[in-house]
Amino acid sequence: MKLGILLWCFVPALALADIYKAVDADGHVTYSSAPLKGGKRVVVSQPATPSVAQPPSERARTTATPQDFPKVNQETQRGRDTTRRKILEDELRAEEDLLAVARQGQQASEANRHVAKDGEKVKALAAQVELHQRNIDALKTELSKLK
Repeated sequence: MKLGILLWCFVPALALADIYKAVDADGHVTYSSAPLKGGKRVVVSQPATPSVAQPPSERARTTATPQDFPKVNQETQRGRDTTRRKILEDELRAEEDLLAVARQGQQASEANRHVAKDGEKVKALAAQVELHQRNIDALKTELSKLK
């Protein structure tokens, strides 16, 4: 058992193998962990491994923004946020209207369920109701994330 645990400790080291890239006469690119004829070794930079103890939100905060990253002033960002909120609210109202129509259709179809084909129609309308409800939930989640 201890030997198995010890072996698992070395598995990440196996992932650090060299990578080779070769381009043939037709322009096809081939990657390999073994040297290729006419191929060159590719240098892969290792991404910084975040601390396991750090929650994802903390890891994101510790990432530095590049110096040349474009920035906008607060007024511009506020305008973008306002536009985004308006778009999401408009989408939410549209989805709520579509949900109401789908529910009405579902209720009308359930009332006429005596025909076999209507049973499938009821299922399709129920799927539409569920879809619109999921969309509404997602839009509300997005709206709640806005400042």
